[in-house]
Amino acid sequence: MTGSEASPTFRLAYVPGVTPAKWVRIWSERLPDVPLTLVDVSAAEASDVLRGGGADAGVVRLPVDRTVFSAIPLYTESTVVVVPKDHLVTAADEVSVADLADDIVFHPLDDVLEWEQLPGRPALERPATTADAIELVAAGVGLLVVPQSLARLHHRKDLTYRPLVDAPQSSVALAWPEDATTDLVEDFIGIVRGRTVNSTRGRTPPPAQPKSKRREAADARRKPTGLRPQAPRQGVGVTRCVAAAGPSWLVAQFPAPLKAKACGSTHHQPRRTRSFPPAGGVVGRCVVCPSLRFCLGGPGPCTRPGSYARPATG
Repeated sequence: MTGSEASPTFRLAYVPGVTPAKWVRIWSERLPDVPLTLVDVSAAEASDVLRGGGADAGVVRLPVDRTVFSAIPLYTESTVVVVPKDHLVTAADEVSVADLADDIVFHPLDDVLEWEQLPGRPALERPATTADAIELVAAGVGLLVVPQSLARLHHRKDLTYRPLVDAPQSSVALAWPEDATTDLVEDFIGIVRGRTVNSTRGRTPPPAQPKSKRREAADARRKPTGLRPQAPRQGVGVTRCVAAAGPSWLVAQFPAPLKAKACGSTHHQPRRTRSFPPAGGVVGRCVVCPSLRFCLGGPGPCTRPGSYARPATG
């Protein structure tokens, strides 16, 4: 990849029917200091303009010489037949090449479709351009088959078009000289492909965090506290804290309140595992923290305002 210092501006060639406005807008937002200049070329001239350095890249119609150009296919267009609004073809939603057998179909010199066999009846003379052929269609002389974008480009109120289902299609691609892939070309490729502004394609990526440090951080999150539950004894209840990871236990001795042995965080709710209340001891449940059980003989570990214990039912 060569540097972009030699090109203070980015020149984008485009052929008739192509609308690069969206990409131009994104370019101006991302690279406001680098002007983008549009170069309008015909489909036949596009390759020569790129090869001669008249543009840095181009949105062109395939095929292109892949020994000279790099190309990224963008989309394939539908093919339509352009007809007068009162033509019989307008009665159908779509037509086939066979439906045009009795009509004169123009084949202009700048036709971008590759035909094995031309449709319809040939005209006595080929129009020089698609625009000239459109004028002849409007005069009622014949019909014209083109990619849909060209039918829209040459739209007239007295003409319409219908899809031609079995006709060849035209594909559009972004192309540039293979030996001139500059940083600006890479930037435009990223825009066309929908990369975000933070994409590191074509740039030096930030250093990645060493695997050893990531592993240590993960191990630290999974590392148990090393504490083990105390063996239950008479008058002792053992519960597990549901908010803490690892074997964090809360141990209560009746009638004393619960005491945090491993987890001292406020409002952590222990899950009861087993309890051995002494004779006369009452196990309660906090109405604010329903999963918290403790002895009614003293204040429980829940200090939230309005919390109090009620006799547990289970």
